[in-house]
Amino acid sequence: MLNIRPNPKFPISTNLFKTKTLPSKLKSTLSEDSPTDQSSSSSSSSSGKIKRLVLSQEERTKLNPYSDRDFYAYPRFVTHVDDGFISTLTDLYRERLRPEFEILDLMSSWVSHLPQEVQYKRVVGHGLNAEELSKNPRLDYFFVKDLNEDQKFELESCSFDAVLCTVSVQYLQQPEKVFAEVFRVLKPGGVFVVSFSNRMFYEKAISAWRDGIEYSRVQLVKQYFQSVEGFTQPEVIKKTPAADAAQGDKLPFSWSMGLLGLIPASDPFYAVIAYRNFKPIYE
Repeated sequence: MLNIRPNPKFPISTNLFKTKTLPSKLKSTLSEDSPTDQSSSSSSSSSGKIKRLVLSQEERTKLNPYSDRDFYAYPRFVTHVDDGFISTLTDLYRERLRPEFEILDLMSSWVSHLPQEVQYKRVVGHGLNAEELSKNPRLDYFFVKDLNEDQKFELESCSFDAVLCTVSVQYLQQPEKVFAEVFRVLKPGGVFVVSFSNRMFYEKAISAWRDGIEYSRVQLVKQYFQSVEGFTQPEVIKKTPAADAAQGDKLPFSWSMGLLGLIPASDPFYAVIAYRNFKPIYE
C-alpha cells in the first residue's frame, strides 16, 4: 500500500489526511487505481513497454533475502558517497534540471543533493524510511514503497519533468519494470538521471551488480534504459579517480603521498541519463 505523507517543513491541513483525502496539490498526479492496470484511463501509448528482460532470475538475487523494509527500518542520517561525488551530482542537476520542473526523487533519503539556490516547482520523494524522508528539506511530499515487492507507482502518467535515482539502482530486483514505470510518469521530453558510484550495501545489491565491475555496471544501467521502448539513447557521464590522479601527479611528492595514504582516493562518479521520446532543447 502506498503511504503518502507531507513533509512537515511544508505544512498543509491535517484534516485532509485524517479523512484520507489527498491534498489538492497531489490530486492531479495520484490515482487511486493502479496506473498500470489495463483498465486504467491512461492511454497505452503513454505506458512504458518492456521490450526484453535484461536480468536472469539468478542475477536478481541478493545475499540477504529478507525484506528490504526491515533492512531500512532504522534511519541512516549519513551520506553514502563523498563530497566530490555530491558536488559533481549537484552540478549535473544544476545543468539538466530547470526551476519549473516537477521532480520525482526515487529511492531518496534525508538529502536530495539538489542545488540549494534553485527552487523547483515541486519535488516528490520516495523511499523506504519515512523518518529519513521527513527530514529532507527539498521534498514537498513523499511516499514509502518497496519497489522490490511492487513496481507500480500510484502516480498519473506524464506528470513529472524529471526522475532522479541516486546511488540506489543496484538494489532493484525488477529494474525493467521500474524503468518502465519511470517512463510512464515522465512527460514527453522528461529526463531520468541514474547516478551511482562503487559503494553499496553488499548484501543488498543484486548479484549482477555485485559480480560486475564498474564498466559492466554502467553497461547494465544502459541496458535497463534500452529494455524500455521509447527512451532516447542513454548518455554516460563519468568522473573517475584516474582522471583526478592525472592532475594530482603534477603536484610535488604526490606519488609518495598517495603511497602513504595521505591523499585519499575519491569516489568514482557515474551517471546514465536518458529522456522520454526526445531530448528537449532549451533556449
